Amino acid sequence: MLLSVQCAFSQTALPVIKASSKKVAIRDGDYLDSNAWSLSPRLRPDVFTADRTRKPKWVVFYTDIDSIKVKVKPGTKFDFVVLLNGKDSCFTQITSALPPETKGQKNSPVTHDTIPFVLTDHNIIHVKAISNNTDTLNLHFDLGSLDFHLIKGVWQKNRKPQTLRMGQMVWNNPAVISTDFTGHDMDGRFGWNLFEGKVVEINYDTHLLIIHSKMPEQVKGYRKSKLLFIHSFICMKASFIKDKKKYSGNFLLDTGSDRALIADSAWAARQDFTAGLEFIESVVVKDPRGVKYETHTVLAPLLQINDYKLANIPTLILPGKNPGDFAINFMGNDLLKRFNMILDLTQDCIYLKQNQLTGLPYRGKA
Repeated sequence: MLLSVQCAFSQTALPVIKASSKKVAIRDGDYLDSNAWSLSPRLRPDVFTADRTRKPKWVVFYTDIDSIKVKVKPGTKFDFVVLLNGKDSCFTQITSALPPETKGQKNSPVTHDTIPFVLTDHNIIHVKAISNNTDTLNLHFDLGSLDFHLIKGVWQKNRKPQTLRMGQMVWNNPAVISTDFTGHDMDGRFGWNLFEGKVVEINYDTHLLIIHSKMPEQVKGYRKSKLLFIHSFICMKASFIKDKKKYSGNFLLDTGSDRALIADSAWAARQDFTAGLEFIESVVVKDPRGVKYETHTVLAPLLQINDYKLANIPTLILPGKNPGDFAINFMGNDLLKRFNMILDLTQDCIYLKQNQLTGLPYRGKA
């Protein structure tokens, strides 16, 4: 009886907002999504995970007649109730994508887990994974993705693995998501968030992923840039240069793409970027959901990333709405493979150093 009273009290103490429609819009920091959420009375709670950020921000839920504003920072969890049509209680939680920030232990052991990979002819970072210590899976590391995804036929057999191992790293009872589309000849893919709070080194010269518990002390020859997290995707700033003019923008790092650069159509139109650029070809590409897009490829004369400048890069121009549903350009692995990189997911920085692949011709270049 006491437990029932306490439970009832905790529920009645929650903030309540009203709604007459299941449709909810959400402003997550600076981004408003008018079709972000559908209320569900069955889930207790229904959890909305805010986009990843280390800085405090506001998240606002807008029903058709009410709203609630919540401040989110690492470790935040906020519970409230949406009363639907005056009778159905939709228990909802807004949570941070990051755990509470803690000061690292000075004497904690430093680890370096090594995962070998093969760079395929399709610019795929191919890793062998072992499911339940028996089944070998061919996965690719995709910085433009999250979690573990397996194509449907493979997923049916491995949808609830007790263990997944890559190199010496083991994930116990990992969540595995079904997908219709993944890299060429791959069983699935895995995303960057599996290494949240660590330092990920991608070395194309040695064909090794090295997962460090702390930032390596020796980063000679690397150049540091700030990482951006837009809708929890890893991005960074870069600039096209044409006729001595800079066209700056945000670029999503997409090692799952076999292309070099993809420019957002709205960004390109707003900047009048393609005017005067050499046309190369028309190409049909697929996004991770398998949706096809016919694109036009132009030759970008120069791209500047930090102090690095790369010349004459085939650049796909998206024909319409961006598949990510927000304006963003993409750096694919035909470009990224030319850099050994270290992603510090503790301080949100990236370190780049040109490697032995820098002088290779680009895919799709005339």
